[in-house]
Amino acid sequence: MTHSTPGIRPAAVAGTFYPGSASVLAGDLRRLLDDTPAAQTTQERQEGRPKAIIAPHAGYVYSGPIAASVYAPLHALRATIRRVVLLGPTHRVAVAGLALPSASAFATPLGEVALDMAAIASIAHLPQVVVSDAAHAMEHSLEVQLPFLQTVLERFTLVPLAVGRASAAEVAEVLEALWGGDETLLVISSDLSHYLPYAIARKTDNETARHIVALDARIDHQQACGATPVNGLLLAARRHGLQARLVDLRNSGDTAGDRSRVVGYGAFAFTPVNTDVH
Repeated sequence: MTHSTPGIRPAAVAGTFYPGSASVLAGDLRRLLDDTPAAQTTQERQEGRPKAIIAPHAGYVYSGPIAASVYAPLHALRATIRRVVLLGPTHRVAVAGLALPSASAFATPLGEVALDMAAIASIAHLPQVVVSDAAHAMEHSLEVQLPFLQTVLERFTLVPLAVGRASAAEVAEVLEALWGGDETLLVISSDLSHYLPYAIARKTDNETARHIVALDARIDHQQACGATPVNGLLLAARRHGLQARLVDLRNSGDTAGDRSRVVGYGAFAFTPVNTDVH
């Protein structure tokens, strides 16, 4: 019988959504990141430093290549990014607001990521911010992002928020409080449409992507399971003068599933409009 270490949220979906072996996981991540087209990485540099990204959260065999497309360029910022604010939807436990854990670190097969306790304390007074270990215990939407982050960044602390019933404005208020500078990266975890036939999913997801790139914060939960945190980011991005760029858009029918009922995956990067590129 295994016992979790007090204060550490153990990996819940290692061995299912991604490999449970550290060496196998590291190898899979390296292949996914290395397979990202060089042109995408070059364009990311030309477009400027990402302040925020949206990445999918299915099993790596399904959505890993799409997630890798938006994570690979972050390697160039590995010495700069020191804090990751990570938001994803709750799938198993209903919660009102945005839920923090009581843990002080999250574990994956690649090691532990310490939580940014000062940043967490800075949002604790907001009425929409709650503490719920139950919301985090089995939640995959946040966990599957961590091995990518552990691979492309050097050292960073984490602010993990499981988003339940909340408004886009409430999410945006939390993002505003945690915005920081170049040391802070915002990551929104969301898949797109669910269980549509391939052709319909492609049309639906293309339309959703157009709304996201336009910073139109009216995405619904049929378009994206992480619609609430996505909409919150879109509001904040508009306020801060960020532009959104579609990095990759595919579905499970393109990667590892049949095409009768697919799940859509999108990767997006958000950069300042007036970034000076040298």
